[in-house]
Formats: sequence, structure tokens, C-alpha cells
Amino acid sequence: MPPDIIPVETSSDFPSSTSVVIIGGGIVGLVAALTLAERGVPVVVLEKGRIAGEQSSRNLGWVRKMLRALPDLPMAQAAERLWAEMPRRVGSDCGYRQAGIMYVARTSAEMAAHERWLDAVKGASLDSRLLTPREITEMVPGGEERFAGGIYTPSDGRAEPTIASSAIARAAMAKGAVIVENCAVRTLSMAAGRVAGVVTERGEIRCGQAILAGGVWSRRFLSNLGVQLLTLPLVASVLRTTPMEGPTDIAVGGPDFSFRKRHDGGYTITQRGALFAPLLLDHLLIGTRYLSTLMAQWRNLRVTLGKDFLSDLALPRRWGPGSVSPFERIRTMDPPVNAHLNKEAMINLTAAWPTFHKALVAQAWAGMIDVTPDSLPVIGPVERIPGLILACGFSGHGFGTGPAAGQLAADLVMGSTPLVDPTPYRLDRF
Repeated sequence: MPPDIIPVETSSDFPSSTSVVIIGGGIVGLVAALTLAERGVPVVVLEKGRIAGEQSSRNLGWVRKMLRALPDLPMAQAAERLWAEMPRRVGSDCGYRQAGIMYVARTSAEMAAHERWLDAVKGASLDSRLLTPREITEMVPGGEERFAGGIYTPSDGRAEPTIASSAIARAAMAKGAVIVENCAVRTLSMAAGRVAGVVTERGEIRCGQAILAGGVWSRRFLSNLGVQLLTLPLVASVLRTTPMEGPTDIAVGGPDFSFRKRHDGGYTITQRGALFAPLLLDHLLIGTRYLSTLMAQWRNLRVTLGKDFLSDLALPRRWGPGSVSPFERIRTMDPPVNAHLNKEAMINLTAAWPTFHKALVAQAWAGMIDVTPDSLPVIGPVERIPGLILACGFSGHGFGTGPAAGQLAADLVMGSTPLVDPTPYRLDRF
């Protein structure tokens, strides 16, 4: 059962033209729309299902700089600033709190990895620091497990996935953006070698530029245009508890669990050390590009071959503007919850902090993450399709960096000075 998103009344009108069309109504697309609307640029967001219906509402809500890859750190830092400004910008609370994030380590090898990261980012003016076992006990009391140490960033925090995107959408519409739900974009229309519009199930909208922020669907959309995007899907299962007294407001990640306080008083919990990998045709087509990542992370993957493979094969990979697209066949990607992984998370967490024995599970859900070979997103133009900007492949980091990623996409559309250097995110790096 997916999380409950605060509903937003979107447009029932279908415009015939605009300046920019954004394909996908997740947090990145919505922030791009808000940014463009604030700058006076006509923009339409088209969402095949409900806004934030997929990973933008199903993620953990962490907003972190800690342990980011060095090329991705400027975006994480920019996102932190933009999250802090978001309540004033949208006129409502998005649940953002700088309550800190902590990772605890069981082994000296894990601590050595934290030390290497700190050394690599020592010029970035971060407040991250290593923790001793005693400091962990003082900051997160009631623990039973003796950890080797940890790493902590006080300025990291969290926001609420089920309310943030709705608040951003309402603000974007108030500033002139048009958002249309249940309207799938089938393909692009071209003129003089560049984007001239988008073809939807309801007809065409003429535009000069488009942003593709379609999450896990972006690879299939681009493949139909003859463009390869290297992303593969992984599924994370999550649970939330009813309101309870917990050990801390700090979000804590262990090797095989994580928890963070929610705005409703409960906790969001997951098995941080494992992701579900349903094998699909794409794994056979591009899986070799992930070999180094798979060799490093194979212990964290639970791989299966089953009905997901057949369901994926049943979806078309080529279609025309007059044909029903895969995005109309599946309005919302709603993968089944892996109850075993959620059970593991609770067992591992309660062994470390027994207070979670009293936790009552209120809900569980799963979300599909689009992962690139280097875990960095793709944000930038497509050389073969002038007028198209990509903002996808966020590898599980899209919500936390969403405010910066959306603004960067808007900057690139407008030809403005980019918020951060987009070079690490270019499509042709692969």
C-alpha cells in the first residue's frame, strides 16, 4: 500500500502550447516547474499518474551531504540551502529539519572507509566528524550493540516525502505553472531538427523545450527515441511505525538497518543493507556496464527471476505517437513489498536498540529506484535531440537533492548560469 500523499487539485485544462514541458511530476520535475514559473517562463508539467506517486513519495526522506561522491557534493550542498529556504518559498512546511544524520560501523574496515571519505572532502567545509563508541551511546541512548564507531553530520537532515512535493506543486501552480495529472507523454514531435512539442494521450502540446524527469520510466521513453540511458531498477522496501518514543531525532543508518523520526511521531525504517533486484530484459542488455558496481555490492542485492521479467517483456519497447504507450498501461509503478527484508530490518534494529521492540508497524510500501553505473544522475542535454534536457537516474538520491537538481534542469533550459557545474552529470560520460 503506497504512502498517503497530500492531495493537490491540478489542472483540468489541456493547453495547446507553452514554452517548456516537463515530463514527470516527481519532486525534480516539480522544482524545475516552480523555478521556471518564478522566472516568468510558461511551463506545463505532465504526469502519467499522480504527482509524486512513485519514488518521490516512497523514499526515506533523508537530506544528506555525508558520504556523497565528491563530484556530487556541490549539488548536495546546494540542495541543503534550498531545502532550508523551501518553507518561505512555497508558503508551507515541507517537514525539513536539520536533525543530523549518523552512520554506525561494526568493523574497522567500515571506519576506514569513513576516514577515507572525510580525507577526500576535507576542503569542502563540512561539519562531518568521526564518532567513538561512547559518543554513539551518548547521542543515541539505549543501545545494546557495541559499534566500532561512526560518522556524523549535524547539518544533515530530513524532509517529508508525502507532503513536500504537494507543497511545491501548489506553489508552482500559484506562480503560473500548469500541472496535468493522468496524462502520459508518448513521444516528442520534432521540427527543423529540434523539439517542437510533446505528443500525449490527449493530443499534442507545442513547446520549444522539454525536460524529461520520468524517474525509472526515462530509459524506456528515450529508448523509443533511439537514445540509450544507462539505468537499471532496484526495489527498496520500507515500513513506518505508529507514533512512539524513540532514542533520538537523529537519522541513524547501520550496516543492515536505518531509522529516522517522522513528522507524525513515528519512524521510517528500512533494511539499509539490502535491495531487491528483479531481473528484467535490461539487465541482459546493459548489465555488463555495471560489473564493477555489482562486484562491490553483490552482498547487498537479493536477485530474483520471475514474473517481473515476463511483465516487463509484455510492455512495448517501440510505439508510435498514435499508439498506447507503456506509461498509459502502468500509471503508477507499485512494486510489491518484500516483507522478508522489512522483517530483517526490524530484527537487526531491535537487536541494536531494543526500544524498537515496542514499535507497531502502521504501513509498508516499496519503491523502484533508477540506478546508473556510477550512482550519479544524468542532468543535461541530449546531443541528438536539441531542446531536450534530462533529469533522471538519481540512484536513490533524487528526493534529497531534488531542489538543486530541479533548479539545475531549469537553469540548463534557460541557458542561465547553472546552480552547480553540470559536467559530472552529462549523458555522454558513459
